[in-house]
Amino acid sequence: MSVRVGAARVRALLLSLVTFFVVAGTATGCAGDDRQPRVVVTTNILGDITREIVGDEADVSVLMKPNADPHSFGLSAVQAAELENADLVVYNGLGLEENVLRHVQAARESGVATFSAGEAADPLTFHTERDGGPAEGAGEPDPHFWTDPDRVRKAAGLIADQVVEHVDGVNESTVRDNAERYDGQLADLTAWMEKSFAAIPADRRALVTNHHVFGYLAERFGFRVIGAVIPSGTTLASPSSSDLRSLTRAMEKAGVRTVFADSSRPNRLAEVLRQEMGGDVDVVELYSESLTEKGEGAGTYLEMMRANTSAMTESLTDG
Repeated sequence: MSVRVGAARVRALLLSLVTFFVVAGTATGCAGDDRQPRVVVTTNILGDITREIVGDEADVSVLMKPNADPHSFGLSAVQAAELENADLVVYNGLGLEENVLRHVQAARESGVATFSAGEAADPLTFHTERDGGPAEGAGEPDPHFWTDPDRVRKAAGLIADQVVEHVDGVNESTVRDNAERYDGQLADLTAWMEKSFAAIPADRRALVTNHHVFGYLAERFGFRVIGAVIPSGTTLASPSSSDLRSLTRAMEKAGVRTVFADSSRPNRLAEVLRQEMGGDVDVVELYSESLTEKGEGAGTYLEMMRANTSAMTESLTDG
């Protein structure tokens, strides 16, 4: 008799457990249905731009940490999963996020909407005025479109279109209003940069950088790109001794004594160039490829561009 009672109790317990898991599963499903729509962005520069447009209408997850190098940062397994669970993935493209693009491709193949801001921003190709041959990768698309705020205006408007089209549950009117407000801020930025750069004499509008990153800015605001310490569009390349000699000659011919080095990378290579030229070289750090933490000089795209413009204007005007 006691055995029968025990068996009955076991059956009742099992039934209760089954009921619990069914109810729990139903609740989880409902929670999943009501989840906040999600936009995942690869780089922190695009992340800031996208957040300005999306506002509170969706969760915006940015994969690249502040002060990271977009050419070399990678993803954890959790971050890779975020891409495939997104409503929309916004990425730079044009080869910038070299260790991340395969994950973007996997998300696209699984049915996630993806948008390459770089490919939509009328990309330029790498070029230089330096003597001794073209830059490594010359003729390839340049991914650094954000150094031209007018191209960012175009990309921002297209991001708004993508959000409205692919992210269910957002308020289109709010997204459009956000995009219009931000477009005005970008237009103000362009006007301010034009006014600031006007103070630089024409014969000093020559750029030498740690690697080829300011082609778009040069085209938009009338600068010449003399060359780069790393003769490539990626920080993952390395210069040869002949590269440095060629760049040194080009700088001496152009009368350039300033090298702009990206703040997210050590400026060791620029220091080597300083030694090559006898020490009389100014190495100026810019925020060219990554935002910083808030309050550290370039916490937003607008702040980054204003800081860079001020640093470039001051260094190319003085002396």
